Amino acid sequence: MKAVRFHETGPADVLKYEDVSQPSIGADDILVRTVASGVNFIDTYQRSGAYPVTLPFIAGQEAAGEIVEVGNGIDDLSPGDRIVFDQMGGGYAELAAVSRRRAIKLPDGIGFDVAAAVCLQGMTAHFLTHSCYPLNSGDTCLIHAAAGGVGLLLIQMAKKRGARVIGTVSNEEKAVLARNAGADEIIIYTQEEFAPKVREMTDGKGVQVVYDSVGKDTFDGSISALAPRGYLVLFGQSSGRVAPVDPQTLNANGSLFLTRPTLANYRDFPDEVGWRSGDLFRWILQGDLSVRIGAQFPLAEAAEAHRQLENRQTTGKVLLFPQN
Repeated sequence: MKAVRFHETGPADVLKYEDVSQPSIGADDILVRTVASGVNFIDTYQRSGAYPVTLPFIAGQEAAGEIVEVGNGIDDLSPGDRIVFDQMGGGYAELAAVSRRRAIKLPDGIGFDVAAAVCLQGMTAHFLTHSCYPLNSGDTCLIHAAAGGVGLLLIQMAKKRGARVIGTVSNEEKAVLARNAGADEIIIYTQEEFAPKVREMTDGKGVQVVYDSVGKDTFDGSISALAPRGYLVLFGQSSGRVAPVDPQTLNANGSLFLTRPTLANYRDFPDEVGWRSGDLFRWILQGDLSVRIGAQFPLAEAAEAHRQLENRQTTGKVLLFPQN
């Protein structure tokens, strides 16, 4: 079969489209013919070496497709069932061996492309707004990279919970997308510093929470934008790893809270994956959640997909199609 993997860490060029052996499955696994694969920043972190993996490694933490074989320890899924999986490598391939606990069965009406576009990023946006810092009506939140895949979903979920949303983007085109998703105010960070602008927009009070996927470039400003006892939820590092932080910084800026969460710790507790994915699929089917697919590539062009994502040339979700 064809797959994209890397034998060494580095820039996007280390991704190789090549022939590999078809994966075998264990008793608690399923074999999936991949139809659409999601591209996420975690894929670039693994490829660059920021998140270590065992080499060679088939990239891709999320994909949707059809089951072609089930392990003999599985009795609730069958060949032909449609599923999406997340948080395990192997998504950039024509076939993937998937642990049953990572597979989510798709309801009728949810296409493979939408499933691959919303699973990982949608559940991330869900746990951020519903669990990590549960937004309440009257809260104001700041969302960085507001026109990205997670950002557009975060905006919509924050508005569903009654919050006021301020988003940061790099240009006017992305500002339009964020406003259309429901953002109340937009700051184009290439034109003005976002932290003073947030203070101005909140009458000097600051925001209750910052959802920050950017990291190094935004960290200090995110701290400055928070209200006393506010939460900095740092869930990514697209601009690089944040330098070590003196905890006294949190005290000096208003007894702040800092957390560095990951989806795994908000997905794998009993009933959480069903709650989060169930909400996502229901909202999509009801027309209450819009999923933007911003770029699509054949699997062979995975390296270009990574380049565009890392250079902030994309909006919404980036997808790969293994079956061309």
